[in-house]
Amino acid sequence: MAPSPTGFLHVGVTRTFLFNWLFARHHHGECLLRIENTDTSREVAEATDQIQRSLKWLGIEWDGPVTFQLDRMEACREQAARLVAEGAAYEDEGAIRFRMPDEGTTAWDDVVLGRIEVANKELEDVVIVRADGRPTYNFASPVEDWLDGITHVIRGRDHISNTPKQINILRALGAEPPQYAHMPDVVGEDGKKLSKRHGAESVEEFRDAGYLPEALFNFLALLGWSYDDKTTIMSRDELVERFSLERVGASPATFDYKKLDWMNGMYLRELQPDEYALNLIRWLREQGIDWPEERVRATVPLVQEKIEKFSAYPDFVRFLFEPIEPPAGLDVQLLRAAHDRLASVEPWEASAIDEALRTLADELGQKPRQAFAPIRLAVTGAKVSPGLFESLELLGKEESLTRLSAAAAAPAA
Repeated sequence: MAPSPTGFLHVGVTRTFLFNWLFARHHHGECLLRIENTDTSREVAEATDQIQRSLKWLGIEWDGPVTFQLDRMEACREQAARLVAEGAAYEDEGAIRFRMPDEGTTAWDDVVLGRIEVANKELEDVVIVRADGRPTYNFASPVEDWLDGITHVIRGRDHISNTPKQINILRALGAEPPQYAHMPDVVGEDGKKLSKRHGAESVEEFRDAGYLPEALFNFLALLGWSYDDKTTIMSRDELVERFSLERVGASPATFDYKKLDWMNGMYLRELQPDEYALNLIRWLREQGIDWPEERVRATVPLVQEKIEKFSAYPDFVRFLFEPIEPPAGLDVQLLRAAHDRLASVEPWEASAIDEALRTLADELGQKPRQAFAPIRLAVTGAKVSPGLFESLELLGKEESLTRLSAAAAAPAA
């Protein structure tokens, strides 16, 4: 992975690494995390830490220590010197260039794209070691593949132009090239490569938006790959068991945010209430929202079936944790009647509140939906909220009656 100068891990890059991981686990092989750094600045160090944090949160681990391109500088310089001595490379203004063949073609059987052939006359003599002694990507990467015993390189389609160069370098080193598989691009619904204009694009942004790592993991696995034409929800173990490069498509994969929301909602609803509460509280703390844990737990039955991601939670239940501005212009007569009727409700439970308000609506000759709308607005400040009766119970009798009175007394809009 190349660390982004802005320090975030793009979901498209993550999808490609996930395919590496699924393929390696399916075949009981090893998946290595190699940071293709070209400098050692503080920003790059921070970015590499962020890459590892994001992968770990998502549930993608790797085998062995993280390695860095510059760790192999000495080995690369030694191999470059050998290539120069053998006539396969030459010095050019302090740098070293690899001598590409002039005639014929360089070809490989891409696991995803099929047979690819490139005329050698189109390949320039690439720099493999810069004048300052640092190896370039197109040299360090194949050298590392060779030294690490890599059998399969699974990477983005933007690397196709690098592949024939790296194949020729590996053959000159006396190494057998690995199998290459170039993944389809990840695009937005407009068909353009996924970027900030489409919405969130880094793993941390999706974490901040309140997605479960299991849901994002499942979703990313389906970006360009499918098990069949109907199966969507799959566990990590099922994805490992079923994954194959042969079922990776050649066409660009569309990042469908609505599908991700739906999938995340499915995962949220499958959680046990205690587990849901634990995840929700952790997310709230990460966002700096310090609402009472006991009340947050009490809201779980009201929200678990209603929201698709945790970022929808604060606005949905804010009325339970913070004061609201009394809405103006509501049916004052109805609000006063509701206040008086609810004042006599004992015990203060959803079922008793339900019965009292339905009886009131019937007495006033109104349909429940019609009568409940202003009451909901008065106590929650919103037209859409969790269940009205459950919300009133959780809000408490005193506060509920106070809000009804305040809305009834609010000046007309």
